[in-house]
Amino acid sequence: MPRVTQILRRARKAVHDFDLLKILESELNHELSSMRYQNDKIGSVGDFVLEWDSPSSQDVVLRKKCSSGEEVAVSALLGRDTFQGDGTLPREALMKICVKKPGLSSILQFDCVASNRGGNESEFEIQNANYLPSSSLSCLNSSTYRGPLFSDLDPALQDELKQYLAARGIEENFTNFLLLHLHKKEQGQYMVWLQKLKDMMIEHE
Repeated sequence: MPRVTQILRRARKAVHDFDLLKILESELNHELSSMRYQNDKIGSVGDFVLEWDSPSSQDVVLRKKCSSGEEVAVSALLGRDTFQGDGTLPREALMKICVKKPGLSSILQFDCVASNRGGNESEFEIQNANYLPSSSLSCLNSSTYRGPLFSDLDPALQDELKQYLAARGIEENFTNFLLLHLHKKEQGQYMVWLQKLKDMMIEHE
């Protein structure tokens, strides 16, 4: 009897593994047939250089040096899924933007969100604007005053800070590129992950 039970367990496991393999293949085929973002080409990085874009990480880093000597760095990754009605909206890009003036160790850091407004239109909003006394974040602690809530600032000042970033290349053309690039990156990573699971199931048959 124990021998029969062992055989039945192996048979059940084989059936479950086969079902999982079929679902993985189906999901891979679906992604390959849709390729939602791969053929799209919108936006531009402008003067920015894509400095970090590892296939194994979720984030990207872009950097530029202005003719004035000012440096601008942007790190970004996709946020969580958001929903509207019964559908899923394109994911937002969470951005950290740092601006450093030549000869100064202090930096301005902006926490921003870039989102798709529909079609090929995008926009970005500033959530926080922080003054950091040094580009070395090790000097900061939890009690360091970094600035007020951005939403508490005078609306005119909020608008001017947004224009300040737009003048440094953080505008619709840039956010269009960033959102598309991050979605392409995520889809490619998801397909690689599916393929690895599928290969593992095949190897252990």
